[in-house]
Amino acid sequence: MAVKDHIVSISRMGGRLLNDVVSVLVFIVLDVVDFFLCYAFKIADFLIEAEWKPCYCSSVKEAITSSGKILVSEEGESKKVVRVSCSRLQLEEISDTLYTRPYFVSQVCKSKIRPSSSAAAANPRRPTFTVNPTIVEMLQGRIGKHRILLAPRWSDCDCESCTAWTSSSKETLYVKADGAKDDVYEDVLFIHGFISSSAFWSETLYPNFSKSAKTKYRFLAVDLLGFGRSPKPNDSLYTLREHLEMIERSVLEPYKVKSFHIVAHSLGCILALALAVKHPSLLKSLTLLAPPYFPAPKGEAPAQYTMRRIAPRKVWPVIAFGASIGCWYEHISRTACLVLSKNHRLLEFLTKLLTRNRMRTYLIEGFFTHTHNAAWHTLHNIICGSAGKLEGYLEEVKNRVKCNITIFHGKDDELIPIECSYDMQSRIPQAQLKVVENKDHLTIVVGRQKAFARELEEIWKNASGLS
Repeated sequence: MAVKDHIVSISRMGGRLLNDVVSVLVFIVLDVVDFFLCYAFKIADFLIEAEWKPCYCSSVKEAITSSGKILVSEEGESKKVVRVSCSRLQLEEISDTLYTRPYFVSQVCKSKIRPSSSAAAANPRRPTFTVNPTIVEMLQGRIGKHRILLAPRWSDCDCESCTAWTSSSKETLYVKADGAKDDVYEDVLFIHGFISSSAFWSETLYPNFSKSAKTKYRFLAVDLLGFGRSPKPNDSLYTLREHLEMIERSVLEPYKVKSFHIVAHSLGCILALALAVKHPSLLKSLTLLAPPYFPAPKGEAPAQYTMRRIAPRKVWPVIAFGASIGCWYEHISRTACLVLSKNHRLLEFLTKLLTRNRMRTYLIEGFFTHTHNAAWHTLHNIICGSAGKLEGYLEEVKNRVKCNITIFHGKDDELIPIECSYDMQSRIPQAQLKVVENKDHLTIVVGRQKAFARELEEIWKNASGLS
């Protein structure tokens, strides 16, 4: 037995070494590919849209504010962009993972442009701030010209479903409502995860709730900003503030929500925690599935640490490889959106034709109905950029939120490891953690929707004191 264990141990070490070596080689190649795709897209954008689009590959340089309208502070790891002349949004927090992703080509080509001392002396009263030029260009477009970019870019899907929001006079999220209509006892807000949609809930849980639950609760599942049938503005930076404001404007206010439960998956857990901190008196229960909580070691930048944990630049497991592509490579991920998201209708048709399985079809729909701009900024500004805020949120939830808190996690989850939920429970002792055997990031709901619907009803009943 000892010899067998020794052989297994050696084979595992060999497998990890092989994975490391292959990963280094593959990602060096991807670094080079992304570098050339950067220029390919610049040329394509200019030829098709007659505009040279900025990207985060540009070197960090000194950017002078325009007429005092854009101010950038570099305190901490997030760049805080203050919009002095904009009444709609005054502060944006931009994750440094957008433009600080050290890899092979960036280290070779990286350069910085710094103003000379004479130039600084010539403008002593005009402030300068180090910030990526992409942010400045996007903000100048929004604030200086007060324009709203509604038309999809040439590389985005322009089908009726993806662009329906452009013909609406209201800038609100798509909400799939079900359950009680007249005599609503309480509301339930469902928040999906990254590159998903409200169908993740409406196609799995809605049909499996009991008649009793459907007469008491009103179910409200949203498509987050940039995903599904919700607005996908090209000029948005998809920050935490923007996501939260859209949820409040689209759900809490129009539906006149007075007390509600939250059920959130993956990325949605970050938004759920932020809402819980903002509306603690309205919250009846908080249910989190696979929360992406990676407490950074002392001295580590939370955003950078979270990015390395979610996207470890490894070819195995496959889900980690996909996450690494989406997180590290702006232009390769845009290429993927060009091929897949722009042609999602064809993929949906082929999926329906080949599988005849509604469950798989709605997952395909949710996975591809987004723009690259929405996915790229949401990934970095919410999952990575909010990592530093989570500690404060969890402390607030621990001390101020008095409702029932339940955390579910699939034991076989390879994207968000189960340690994330254990770490979160350690920060919120009152939370109850339920580990689901033989389930991963998606099958924690998909495939066990009947059982999960019953579990949720029990949580809501206990939270509301119903018999």
